[in-house]
Amino acid sequence: MKATFLSTILLLLLSCKSEKKADPAPTSTSTPALEFFGEKIDTSASTSVNATLDALKTKDSLEAKVTGYVTGVCKVKGCWMMISQNPTDTTGLFVKFKNYGFFVPKDLTGSKVTIAGTAFKSITSVEELKHYAEDEGKSAEEIAKITSPSEELKFMANGVALIEKGK
Repeated sequence: MKATFLSTILLLLLSCKSEKKADPAPTSTSTPALEFFGEKIDTSASTSVNATLDALKTKDSLEAKVTGYVTGVCKVKGCWMMISQNPTDTTGLFVKFKNYGFFVPKDLTGSKVTIAGTAFKSITSVEELKHYAEDEGKSAEEIAKITSPSEELKFMANGVALIEKGK
């Protein structure tokens, strides 16, 4: 009986012995999940903002996927944005969203995005330019300086992919 009891105790002690397990294999570093607004778009094979602007010198419009930085956003509800070649640029594409069907976060300025849709040339009226200036939070003085229409390079986006959130 003692032998059985001791064998049972020994067996329990051995079975409770903790073994050091090998560290799990390191996981591969994956890119963070993209956040989409509007349609979920494929971000591969996109062109730069500058390449798109250059293409619009000889065309009135083109279907495109463009990657760049958000340099302005409608502060009222995120219903438009400006996308430029780099975060400090002041020129680029004025982006609206197809059928007013989606919006982007109002704090997207400085973020890297890819947009898909149609780039085109358009004349923007004084009234519309002033409206956008108000949306952007510009002062009454700055808005009063808008006195003539402007030819702009615009983009009607079907979808926006947030690649990297600005700081």
